[in-house]
Order: sequence, then structure tokens, then C-alpha cells
Amino acid sequence: MREDAEDTPPRRTPRRERGPRRWPAVAVGLVALSLALFLLGRFVHVPGLGDVFGVDTQDRSGPAVLKSIQDMHRYEGAAGNYQVVVDLEKDARLLPDSIRGTRTLFVASGSVAAYVDFGSIGRGSVTVDEKRTTATLRLPHARLAEPAVDPKRSYTVSKQRGLIDRLGDLFSDNPADERAVHILAADRIGAAAEESDLTLRAEKNTTSMLQGLLRALGFEQITVTYT
Repeated sequence: MREDAEDTPPRRTPRRERGPRRWPAVAVGLVALSLALFLLGRFVHVPGLGDVFGVDTQDRSGPAVLKSIQDMHRYEGAAGNYQVVVDLEKDARLLPDSIRGTRTLFVASGSVAAYVDFGSIGRGSVTVDEKRTTATLRLPHARLAEPAVDPKRSYTVSKQRGLIDRLGDLFSDNPADERAVHILAADRIGAAAEESDLTLRAEKNTTSMLQGLLRALGFEQITVTYT
């Protein structure tokens, strides 16, 4: 009996089989729960729930730094306000628009000022008679300043992008860059100002301003010409 007991191998305790790891399922559940709460707070009014996924805006900008000072020797006699609709499309030559290409519809509002430069007036440009009752001024023609697009009154109506452009925006430091439409809008506004009578109006208003100023100083006859 003893020999049979010694020859019998010892019984091994069966190991418990480990089930699959549950952390992927838990992560998916948490993501689904967060998405459900977000949609619930976005579309269903629940007191206190909308603030959970709210966005706080903090302005950490530094103070403005003065880079340069420029003396102004001009009189702005008129300014025009313009609005233009920019429809800018960029297509790839060998790819469809759904793969590569952008199209931006942008409404731009801006202004252009017309001015007379007093800084270029020489000594011979102003003549006064001995009695100081008659004055003649020879001024340069009015010019147009650079057009300025107002970002507060400008907005993008729509922007269509291909798949490659959308993926590129994910890795870009400045996604949805709209500098091209801003530059094109400024060019269109400047061209419209050149075709208008804005400079003539600026010269007329400058003449009225100078005549009123010189009459207050005692001059009776003031002649202003533009050369």
C-alpha cells in the first residue's frame, strides 16, 4: 500500500482561467457616457448640466508694444465704405474637389480714405498779397489710402474643403487660414474706390476747410488749386 501511494503523482490544483481585460470596454463606456451627457446638455435643457461642458474664455494677451511713431501731415477729406462678396476657389488639376480643393464665400466690409498730403507743400505753394487779404494755395491732388477691411463687419458665409485639406488643417498651427480672401477683398475694395469720385470729393472738402480757416484769419479771397 505504501509503494502505491509513493508512485502516485501529486494532484495539481487547476489554475483559474483569467478572463479578458475589461479596460477597453470601460474606456468605450466612459466615452459613450461623456458623449451622451454632452448631447443631452447641448440639445436638452437640464439645469446645471450645460455648464459641465461649457467653454471658458480667458484673455492672457500682453500689453501692446509701441514699434514706431509716424507724423501725419495730411488731411483726410473723404472716406468711402464698401462691401464686397469674395468667392475664392482653389482646385487641384488632377484631383476632384472632394479630395483636394477649397472654396470660400466671404463677405467683406471695409473703407478707403482719400487725403491731401500737406507734407509735400513747398514755400512757393502758398502766396499772400501785401494787404494779407488774398491767398493762393497750390496743393497736390488727393490720394487714396490703403483699403482697410473691418473684421467686425466681415464674416465667412461658407467654406468647402476637400479631404486632404481637412486632414491638413488637423496638423496646422493656423487652420482655416483666410488671409487669401482678406487680401483679395482689400484689392476689390481698393479698385472700387479708384473708380469712384472719392478723390474729387476729398479735394472739395479740403478746399472748404482751408477757405473757412483762412477767412477766420482775415483773408477775403482764397484760391485753392490742385496740381
